[in-house]
Amino acid sequence: MKVLVVGGGGREHAIASALARDPAVTALLAAPGNPGIARLARCLPIAADDLPGLVAAAERERVDLVVVGPEAPLVRGLADRLRGAGIPTFGPSAAAARLEGSKAFAKTFMREHGIPTAEAEAFTDPSAAAARVRELGAPIVIKADGLAAGKGVVVAGTVAEALAAIDRFLVAASLGPAGARILVERCMIGEEVTLFALSDGERWLLLPPAQDHKRLEDGDEGPNTGGMGACAPVPLVDSALQAEIEASILAPTIEGLRDAGTPFIGCLYLGLMLEADGPRVVEYNVRLGDPEAQVVLPVLGPGLAQVLAAAAAGALPRGAALPPSVPGCEAAACVVLAAPGYPAAPVLGQPIRGLERFPAVHEAGAPAPIQIFHAGTARRGEDLVTAGGRVLGVTGLGRDLPEALARAYQAAEAIEFEGKQMRRDIGQRCLARRV
Repeated sequence: MKVLVVGGGGREHAIASALARDPAVTALLAAPGNPGIARLARCLPIAADDLPGLVAAAERERVDLVVVGPEAPLVRGLADRLRGAGIPTFGPSAAAARLEGSKAFAKTFMREHGIPTAEAEAFTDPSAAAARVRELGAPIVIKADGLAAGKGVVVAGTVAEALAAIDRFLVAASLGPAGARILVERCMIGEEVTLFALSDGERWLLLPPAQDHKRLEDGDEGPNTGGMGACAPVPLVDSALQAEIEASILAPTIEGLRDAGTPFIGCLYLGLMLEADGPRVVEYNVRLGDPEAQVVLPVLGPGLAQVLAAAAAGALPRGAALPPSVPGCEAAACVVLAAPGYPAAPVLGQPIRGLERFPAVHEAGAPAPIQIFHAGTARRGEDLVTAGGRVLGVTGLGRDLPEALARAYQAAEAIEFEGKQMRRDIGQRCLARRV
């Protein structure tokens, strides 16, 4: 099987590494890829938002499967174009991708299908939005309606903070068209977890539950980020809770999209808040999360490509199962190393040292116990330098979470670049809940 992975971040590196371990994959391509992915795949100089270029490359290379990593090309219709050209694609149509492309659409969809979520109201007028905030008080959540690269959600602890977010989004237009409409949403209280479903439009397979760490600093302090680390599996999500999530959230989502004539083929991300009265949807994504992909994919054994190909064909077999974990790799923890100034104004171009101490992700068979996923790196001559806010995802695997965390932190400490930022409490909430 010849597979093309679209994207060039940490998520796509995790996807590529999982596919590289699958004996069914005979050739692996990436567009555009990154320096880490280049050790596993042949990288094509085509941007992830160059839809015509990607379709032409998939046709030229005669690929058997395209796996789309980022959300933006999906919302713009990349999967539709690829399928229109007869190319099997793992990723939803533009119509189904509206679940992530528009927060207002997602809220309406959930309301119509009885899917539990927080109450929210959409606004384009800043005065009306501000009046609603003053009426509800804080804490409160302000969300940009469109895609905002992880910068469109403000969990405001005070009314003043919420009003400032409204001004940034609606008055100063800091997010451009993505923030031209916002949601004012009740702040949910509880433990947040992520569940992924690989769907063929009718059936689905669940990946291990994961927990992301969004805030920049230890103790969940500081600004929201794209994610500073993750761990999997999550002890909170036992078989009973998973069954409740499938019945009350996942099934009506998949069935609602199918019945609307927009079946969801791809990876559906459920960002969930476990409130006192049950799980509620914080957000949908229409692809694997980042950094959650760096913990849920490494714990799988070889065989992911066949699962994705079956989903892309709308033919997941009944009773199908994910490849089981390799013994000794049942748990994973990822620590993100971020550039100085991230998330507001990351400083780029810093040389990265210490990566030579770690072998490349295994290309076949069992995964390496320490895996370094490139999220924002670039080559400058012979040097590897920082090229994004989140630079590397350092993942440790182990028999349990303590072993995985120990390996991840040992490796994270050994990698250096000027101004490196990292959280030192990844996985602690999961550890506290271990039986």
